[in-house]
Amino acid sequence: MLIHPGFDPVALSIGPIAIRWYGLMYLTAFAFVWWLGTRRIAKGMAPIERQQFDDMLFYGILGVIVGGRLGYVIFYKAAYYLAHPLEIFAVWQGGMSFHGGFLGVLLAMAWFSRKNGKHWLDIMDFVAPLVPLGLAAGRLGNFINGELWGRVTDVAWGMVFRGAGPAPRHPSQLYEMVTEGLLLFVVLWFYSAKPRPRGAVSGLFLAGYGLARFACEFTREPDEFLGLLAFNMTMGQWLSAPMVVAGVLMIAWAYRRQGG
Repeated sequence: MLIHPGFDPVALSIGPIAIRWYGLMYLTAFAFVWWLGTRRIAKGMAPIERQQFDDMLFYGILGVIVGGRLGYVIFYKAAYYLAHPLEIFAVWQGGMSFHGGFLGVLLAMAWFSRKNGKHWLDIMDFVAPLVPLGLAAGRLGNFINGELWGRVTDVAWGMVFRGAGPAPRHPSQLYEMVTEGLLLFVVLWFYSAKPRPRGAVSGLFLAGYGLARFACEFTREPDEFLGLLAFNMTMGQWLSAPMVVAGVLMIAWAYRRQGG
């Protein structure tokens, strides 16, 4: 049995200003996207020019923050925020949803594509491999904060988290960091290193993330205010299952369209 280190969520304090680890992980995520994107552009493997990339990154960051917050509000605590609408803006209190952020990025990239005369799927195929390392950073932030812990377990690496009782739990944040983040990055980065049918890389991201998240949810403690939903599935599983289906269909469509 392991004990969670109990990190201070505040990485650095400068007078009244507190810099939190989770905020640093968001900055790290955006830095990964910028670094990987500029590498692909320099090698001529992108549908946009270098100067357009900075605009695209701005739209993407906006989509992540606005979509992630609204996704959490709508998918997880709609009734609460309907009764306390001003707290929707209290992002410092926590509460972000990957699936909401994902939808936000889809809309932001659609906006960017239209503004710059690009095909939306070309942009999404470029963006997809840039994202997983950022997801890994986000899950590391969850682990540092000791939040979103796993279900009770008897495995040797079970970990006791502060605030989660005395029983050891799955460090599900680390499972997600490895599968949704590192493993998905390796698969997408090498798959996209060669020309693929339009939409295939995006489809692989959808299917890969959805499958990894769906599997990891079996070890993650359901949100206390939601619990298990229909068919004993978590909200995360209900939101991820359509991603798997859509991803597989998109890959099949992409290759059939190329063959036709």
